[in-house]
Amino acid sequence: MKLFRLLILSSLALSIQLSLVLAEVHMANGIKIGEVDSDSAIIWTRLTQTPEGLRPGVSFIALKKLNVRKTAPGYDGMDQLPEGKTLAEMEGAVPGVAGEVRLTYWPENAEEQKIDTGWHPVDAHRDYTRQFQITQLQPGTRYHILIKGRPLSGDSAASVLEGSFMTAPLADEVIDICGVITTCGDYERMDDDLNGHTIYQTILDQIKPHFFVHAGDIEYYDKPNPWAPSRDLARFKMTRLYAMPFNRKLHRYTASYFMKDDHDITKNDAWPGQNFGALTWEIGLDVFAEQFPVGEQPYRTVRWGKDLQIWMLEGREYRSPNNLPDGPEKTILGQKQKQWLFDTVKESDATFKVLISSTPIVGPDRKNKKDNHANLVFQHEGDELRRFISKQKNLFVANGDRHWQYHAIDEETGVHEFSCGPHSDQHAGGFSADMKTAEHQFLRIKGGFLSVQVSRQSGQPQISFQHHDVQGKVVNEAVFFQETR
Repeated sequence: MKLFRLLILSSLALSIQLSLVLAEVHMANGIKIGEVDSDSAIIWTRLTQTPEGLRPGVSFIALKKLNVRKTAPGYDGMDQLPEGKTLAEMEGAVPGVAGEVRLTYWPENAEEQKIDTGWHPVDAHRDYTRQFQITQLQPGTRYHILIKGRPLSGDSAASVLEGSFMTAPLADEVIDICGVITTCGDYERMDDDLNGHTIYQTILDQIKPHFFVHAGDIEYYDKPNPWAPSRDLARFKMTRLYAMPFNRKLHRYTASYFMKDDHDITKNDAWPGQNFGALTWEIGLDVFAEQFPVGEQPYRTVRWGKDLQIWMLEGREYRSPNNLPDGPEKTILGQKQKQWLFDTVKESDATFKVLISSTPIVGPDRKNKKDNHANLVFQHEGDELRRFISKQKNLFVANGDRHWQYHAIDEETGVHEFSCGPHSDQHAGGFSADMKTAEHQFLRIKGGFLSVQVSRQSGQPQISFQHHDVQGKVVNEAVFFQETR
């Protein structure tokens, strides 16, 4: 009898192992093509148990607010699941699965130059993701990519995705370039329940940008359905969002840069060391690096040909606590990043320069806010930045974070700032038309995005900032010609 039981148990264990090996693999979260410059990129993917997010699924227990006890260290938010249910059964779930992936890439019209990475396992400890750093690319070139996935020990690909992107042109190449900047996503405030955020489809079909910048607040861990005060729930919210068809498809065909802000690290207005339940600051940073193709240094600059260079600032990792008294030592950027910004801007010979910040530098913001350079609590560094920007020719600011669109000119320094607005009209708010000031050249309390385009008209360089609504309609445009004196 004992031998019989051992045989049964051994057979059961073998069956479980075999089912894991032969499990279906899919890529419901698609591809993300990140950190693209003139000769390199990072290609991200994730293996999943299903080809789409679970729709319909079980609803989370509604908790409109979290009391102090539930935001204390150790609270993981799992009491939002109905009794007996797992995350894999919840609405939008995209559980990961073990397996292997391989990447093939080549320049357009040059398949003979194909490079194949071979099969590599996804990392179960990194939510079944894999990132490929590819180098020695040709500048100003469209690359095609093919990613295949298979189960562990599988013989052939079980899932295949294709995509493409363009590398940045060299600094001496004159070429028309278009980029798009967005902010403030969130699954609960999508405008298309079946497909995701409409702007992703709009951008891909109508704008066809060379690059896409998400300026932060990609997802909101500190908002309900579910609140995400733990690593597992943070992963759940990110993968659920990027399984939506519109969101997923854009990133298969566009070079993207992902910036983080408070809501996609821990919670609103957070600074280093502030946790959200069991979601520590360090875990929040780790999940972001796991879910997005980002480099080791969170602030970076990329040159897109002769006429455009962009800077993407890091506004969370190096900041002082918001509640410290303002003064020379209080900072959002940190001294190292700030010096890097000053040095690289001065060194640049790009015709136009765009500084992208996850929070406002000009504003104006509401008087009760205490989290950005447009607020009095960071006025010292804000003044320093605005003075510096005003002394540079052809340097503009674009920002995320605010849930409304605007073009403002700082009354003291003349710095121009363009706020891209949230992903959807449902997400707009927090400001109103009667709060418009003399600094506002344009103000709109709706969703959409910002496009930035450089071109030459009769040989004269120009840059255009266009605010779009969610359907792509241009609702505001500001055009600037190169200032040479």
